[in-house]
Amino acid sequence: MKVKYYTLLSKIILQILICLYATAFLYAGCIEGNCFNGQGTYTWTGAGKYIGQFKDGKMHGQGTKTWVDGRKYTGEFKDDKMHGQGTYTWANGAQYIGPFKDGKKNGQGTYTWADGAQYIGQFKDDKMHGQGTYMWANGRQTAGQWKDDEMLPKGSK
Repeated sequence: MKVKYYTLLSKIILQILICLYATAFLYAGCIEGNCFNGQGTYTWTGAGKYIGQFKDGKMHGQGTKTWVDGRKYTGEFKDDKMHGQGTYTWANGAQYIGPFKDGKKNGQGTYTWADGAQYIGQFKDDKMHGQGTYMWANGRQTAGQWKDDEMLPKGSK
């Protein structure tokens, strides 16, 4: 009888520990300031952190969001999305500086790859789109019209 009791008790304790461990990695919450309407710090355990302005409980205004994989965005937010002028840096060193619209690169910006290659020009819906110049890391460059990340042949629109 004692053995069954201890076996049952150990299973219950194990389940409680598993639940506590799992919820520790799922925690998300405001750890400082006013994360509803004001300035605050919000963290997602295992995902990242946002320090900046909030409106109606959403990232809205100036702020910095960092991800655990090394990505970082500093700039303007609107309704929890990157929106307005900002700088997005990837863990590998690649970087985009320019405007965002609804979380996507949009407008005149500069994208620099980790190897030093660079595109300066128009973006639309996260893609090189419009007039732009691509510069290889060795200094060679080409300018022209782009559509959906592809350079169009001369004379195309």
